[in-house]
Amino acid sequence: MFKLETILRENIKKLVPYSSARDEYKGKVGVFLDANENSYGSPVSYAGASKLNRYPDPLQLSVKEKLSKIKGLPIENIFLGNGSDEAIDILYRAFCNPGKDNAIVCPPTYGMYEVSANINDVEVLKVPLIAETFQLDEEAILQTINSNTKLIFICCPNNPTGNGVAWNTIKKIIECFNGIVVIDEAYINFASYKSLIPELLNYPNLVILQTLSKAWGLAGLRVGMAFGSEPIVDVFNKIKPPYNINVVSQELVLNALDNMKQVNDWIKIIVEEREKFEAMLKQLPFVKKVYKSDANFILVKVDSALELYNYLTSNQIIVRDRSKVMLCDDCLRIAIGTKEENEQLVAIFKKYNK
Repeated sequence: MFKLETILRENIKKLVPYSSARDEYKGKVGVFLDANENSYGSPVSYAGASKLNRYPDPLQLSVKEKLSKIKGLPIENIFLGNGSDEAIDILYRAFCNPGKDNAIVCPPTYGMYEVSANINDVEVLKVPLIAETFQLDEEAILQTINSNTKLIFICCPNNPTGNGVAWNTIKKIIECFNGIVVIDEAYINFASYKSLIPELLNYPNLVILQTLSKAWGLAGLRVGMAFGSEPIVDVFNKIKPPYNINVVSQELVLNALDNMKQVNDWIKIIVEEREKFEAMLKQLPFVKKVYKSDANFILVKVDSALELYNYLTSNQIIVRDRSKVMLCDDCLRIAIGTKEENEQLVAIFKKYNK
């Protein structure tokens, strides 16, 4: 049975987090002389400049209140980070003892799971996806788990392959593992299936990552989300820097969250463009395989990925060469752009075909 205190690092259990007067004072009006700010204001010409001289809300409560309504979760189950990468890093720092513990990843997958592990001196145990289908090798994962395994990362839809993962497989791993299973749903908005957020009520060892960088179009703001049990979110808030989401990002995210119709319209267009692009790729003679995608990109296997990549770059089309990644020989990952960008890419492809 999963018990949070048994996998939490001892130094984190004893950690006394940084606390400011803004944590203690919940009012919005007052004479603020607690944080050594410049009370005269900011020299920046910006619509929200009057707030820039003050530190931001350390817990981003206004943003979380809106997200709570959208996600159907209490704010106590929501963590906001400087991109999902901050949440990934905190997971390692909270639950993995350097030089002792390990995490399981399933390549090909998002590279920051391994990079963050290396930064934190945590061993990475790799259990490759099943070739061709790119599904999890459930039995191999369960056999790889040992007494020092604290985290298992599963990307769904997966990056760079674009496919989803069967819920029955994820469910069995969660139920058989006494550590934390992290489901990275960065691309969930483009999938035909729903988020696993409702399952948080059933599994205290489940953490779900999402982002505002993809469907919401806010990659430049660097705001990621982690959803988990209240005790796990409390650990995140204990470790994070006191003001990890700046004032401007909080204000702009609040504005964006009021424009869900625009985001849903974009998602519909992107999915339609993805399907059209997939059909076009299948007609090209140098394309060996187009992998089915539930994300806003397509992984495609070609005759020579490097040659095609260089050709596209010479025509100012930048894609991602994934040919050196496990199980992705001669594969390019291509994001779905605007209709105009996609048409430009198709025209370049046709010239290469000739």
